[in-house]
Amino acid sequence: MAEMAGSGAPSCARWEALGTSVVLQLTDPGALVRARSRVQRELYAIDRACSRFRDDSELAYLNAHAGRTVAASPLLFAAVELAVRAAQLTGGDVDPTVGQALLLAGYDRDWRLLAPPCEQPQRPAVLARVRAGWCTVELDRTRSFIRIPAGVRLDLGATAKAWAADRAACAAAEAGGCGALVSLGGDIATSGCAPEGGWRIRVTDDHRSDASAPGQTISICSGGLATSSTAVRRWSHRGQNMHHIIDPHTGAPSRTSWRTVSVAAANCAEANIATTAALVRDEAAVPWLAGLGLPARLVDRRGRIATIGGWPVERRQGVRRP
Repeated sequence: MAEMAGSGAPSCARWEALGTSVVLQLTDPGALVRARSRVQRELYAIDRACSRFRDDSELAYLNAHAGRTVAASPLLFAAVELAVRAAQLTGGDVDPTVGQALLLAGYDRDWRLLAPPCEQPQRPAVLARVRAGWCTVELDRTRSFIRIPAGVRLDLGATAKAWAADRAACAAAEAGGCGALVSLGGDIATSGCAPEGGWRIRVTDDHRSDASAPGQTISICSGGLATSSTAVRRWSHRGQNMHHIIDPHTGAPSRTSWRTVSVAAANCAEANIATTAALVRDEAAVPWLAGLGLPARLVDRRGRIATIGGWPVERRQGVRRP
């Protein structure tokens, strides 16, 4: 995935939240303490509202009361509204109603607690054909009410983490009065003025990798950068290897030819919507992203790279041309 290059500077802090790594980087080292405090509060509030793995979260309550109208906090309502908008923008390729499909794929807890992938998996099989669809989600903005059909479970994983990064970066910049960058599991958001030369970011399959891992170092001055991959968040379930990118059209993990997709956009949420949809769309992702004018880097299973939309081209062998 993506991670900051040279993030060992005094203006950088690291910790764990939302089941992943958090990196906060500021242009003013003296603002780190108060900015970190604001980010921690922001992430805690989002976790309480949107986590699928907390029994006491608002999302858990909403899923448990499927078929009924539920009053939502402004935070949960905004998160679900964004998830529905992502589905609209992608023609349903990014769909928040895949929660039941994720459970059937064995993703019922933090993926780091799941069984590792099998060396010799069984023949793949479709685990679910649950097609409730995002159109069944009812939103009443005036009263902040949400209703999902009975039997449907929402999962906000395709949008909430990137959205949390955007909110956290804005909170950090406001608290510190300076430029801020926040990475949540490699999904990166910025706010305020960037340092000279921009924020340097290392783009890899896994945000936990060090500088020796295959990847590319780029810089951004504003907006967000997201990376989605089927190569990292993997586990085995009932003898089959799984990953977390669900194709809503089959209810099973996407059988994409891409290993990793990175996209830069106006904010991290928009970038992450594009990367997730690209993995679902497979080869159709290249013309789709090109039509949107989004800078993107796509890596296939053989390690070949395609860059579009002005993404810096790497001087190396095995580069694919769209």
